[in-house]
Amino acid sequence: MPTPLSDRLTCVGALSGTLAGLFVALPALVELFTGETATTSFFLALSPALSLPLLAALHRRQGAVTGRFGETAYAVSLIGLGLFGGAAFASNLVLFFFDDAVVEKALTGPTVPAFIGSAAVFAVSCALFGAAMVRARVFARVPSWAYATVLPLFAFLTALSDSALTGVLHIAVGATLIWLASALWQPAGVTAPRAGVLTGRPGPG
Repeated sequence: MPTPLSDRLTCVGALSGTLAGLFVALPALVELFTGETATTSFFLALSPALSLPLLAALHRRQGAVTGRFGETAYAVSLIGLGLFGGAAFASNLVLFFFDDAVVEKALTGPTVPAFIGSAAVFAVSCALFGAAMVRARVFARVPSWAYATVLPLFAFLTALSDSALTGVLHIAVGATLIWLASALWQPAGVTAPRAGVLTGRPGPG
């Protein structure tokens, strides 16, 4: 029997979300001992793109109970993740290979405000989508709260020089993404009784 399209997309979201989390956490763990390298930068640059299918799958799973707030949070998150992903790609796969003098010259004009703006939109989007997850209670509380609080911090602190703090923050973000991705493997019916959480009506059953 063919697998329903929605199930296939959920599987893609779970797999890509797991990879996104690994591509954040494992390079950070390596960089704690080696510092930033071309290889770790490559994987970090790809992580935001892999997070997009995860975001879509998470919204699909909880969309029935998040209402308009959830739809708004999802839309803002798509924009925020797109902007932050572009900034991460440019930083890790373009600026990383430039000499310091070239980087300093490149970070003039609208470049820095654009990076800061991207981080700000991403931080707001994570706070909104995380809040939607916390309210919906479809996913576990710990990764939902982490999405709402840790990822906004990550948006700004990731631009700081590499340190134990930034390394731990990367690992925490990676673990959050992997946790949420793993939850998608559970049948959607497990969370169906909570369908009335945000609507004020009792859920089915």
